[in-house]
Amino acid sequence: MLFLIVFMAVPVGLLAFYTFFKRGRFGGVVFEPTLDNWAKLFEPLYVGVIAQSIGLALVVTLLALLIGYPMAYAIAGLSPKWRTVALIAVVLPFWTNFLIRTYAWILLLNNAGWVNQWLQGLGITDEPISMLYTPQAIVVGLLYMYLPLMVLPLYASLQQLDPSLREAATNLGATPWRAFRTITLPLSVPGALTGSIFVFVPAMSNFVIPELIGGGKTIMIGNLVRDQFFEARDWPFGATLALLLTFLLVLVIVAQAAVSRRLTEGPRRG
Repeated sequence: MLFLIVFMAVPVGLLAFYTFFKRGRFGGVVFEPTLDNWAKLFEPLYVGVIAQSIGLALVVTLLALLIGYPMAYAIAGLSPKWRTVALIAVVLPFWTNFLIRTYAWILLLNNAGWVNQWLQGLGITDEPISMLYTPQAIVVGLLYMYLPLMVLPLYASLQQLDPSLREAATNLGATPWRAFRTITLPLSVPGALTGSIFVFVPAMSNFVIPELIGGGKTIMIGNLVRDQFFEARDWPFGATLALLLTFLLVLVIVAQAAVSRRLTEGPRRG
């Protein structure tokens, strides 16, 4: 409880406190009550940035789910020895510095990078494709960074499935696809929801990858919060954006918990 008060309630309370005051002429806070910071959130510019952040985070989460599920399913079916090797390979990128991995993608995606060299070497393109500093490059960077956060919860969920359920379905005449669709897939939904939260939350608030791989051309809400504090020196509006981001992420986590609880309690009631 003390941990939550010190590291959660107090910072969020301070953010909420600053949102109701004005920006100082040279930065800081002028303690004159106002609701301008909240009204500013509804300006088209900021609504667009928030919508763009949510959209990119959703795309990254969906792609991570589509790629991560087969990976987790394949790992769960390996022998214990190779399963350990596969899991180490999945978490191995986390042992490398975040910035180094980001700069590695800059080297890969630029016009003279390996991807363009490979495409031209195979004759797929005649000239370099401009991939860096685009929204698609941001999606690739975020997907690479957070894919393990989707694979690991899915693997844990699939690993806990009782093999006798699939064997019983097979013995009763179900095809492998039907056994997967009616048993494996529904029972792995809680793992997919947890992985989706693990990917969506950091993807939405990330500001390093949009800055370095996106070249600062695609503004996400994380970049906006940083700019308000360190460049515009508008602390009250920066606090308002940060509080909105916190509220959105808590809302997503609460929704995920409610859906998971409903999925868990459903079979028990049945």
